[in-house]
Amino acid sequence: MIIDAKAPTRVDLAGSTLDIWPLYLFHPGVATINVAISRYAHCTIEALPRGDDRIQLVSRDTKCRESFASFAAMERAARYKLPLLAEIAKFFRPTGGFTLTTDSEAPAGAGIGGSSAMAVAICAALDRYTGAGKSKVDWIHISRDAEAIVINVPTGTQDHYPPAFGGAAAIELPAGGEHRVDLNELEKRLVVCYTGKPRQHGINNWEVFKAHINGKKAVRHGLERISQVAQQLRGALEGEDWKEAGQLMREEWSFRKRNLPTISTKTIDRIIDGALRKGALAGKVCGAGGGGCVVLLIHPEARQAVEQVIVAQGAEVLPVRIDRQGVQVVSR
Repeated sequence: MIIDAKAPTRVDLAGSTLDIWPLYLFHPGVATINVAISRYAHCTIEALPRGDDRIQLVSRDTKCRESFASFAAMERAARYKLPLLAEIAKFFRPTGGFTLTTDSEAPAGAGIGGSSAMAVAICAALDRYTGAGKSKVDWIHISRDAEAIVINVPTGTQDHYPPAFGGAAAIELPAGGEHRVDLNELEKRLVVCYTGKPRQHGINNWEVFKAHINGKKAVRHGLERISQVAQQLRGALEGEDWKEAGQLMREEWSFRKRNLPTISTKTIDRIIDGALRKGALAGKVCGAGGGGCVVLLIHPEARQAVEQVIVAQGAEVLPVRIDRQGVQVVSR
């Protein structure tokens, strides 16, 4: 038996960081706005012959692999070369031997939720392989918890909803659990570019989290304004008020930079400033920042001029469309 799964990555437009528990409990009404895009994480599981209990984990994009004599041997291991793969497998407790292979279309440190998309794809494949019958929301929570185990800091859920469900959405975060609200199409108005791997990937959100929990008033105030802006942005996108959406994205980015100046770089600032002069409505870093990807909201007719600005700054335009299906699984 061979099982293939793929899940889309995402760009976030507003409200990220606030999806990390318990931050959203301190900002009632918070939502994160994100869009699933056609850069995919892939997972393939191939069953080994009966009697062969080996567990083989392979990452094609990082050119890394490891092998264990059995699932029990993998559980006993003190450390892993591919910890995300191993930790998610532990949740599903598969029987028999298999090879689990992953690959990613997301550039290194892109900030577009590549590891979260990978986690959802692995969950989907393992669920099919084991017959666990879990829901997409279960996969989201397993992915979140596995990532927290791997990186050893709290993680949120907004990165996992786009790969699970696809589309453009607001993830509302009331006390007691999150839920998802569909938004209208943005495809003609989005440009995504890759500026290079960040210097401190995965650190920025943790610094903001600690500052908030430790009672730093400026950070708490900044996140409250980000929460308010994200709620307003949802309304602007639902109403296709692109001018208002652009103004709100710019405001969100301003507060985010104020909270943590290292979220941006000179290259990112030049790209966003240049794009605004050429017809973009707004721009912001995806994810934790410090490098990675920038998402720009544009007038459709300004696409060529905006892309020229990106190339002139030495960044790479990533052609994307909105993925509307979310994770897909097939058996062969």
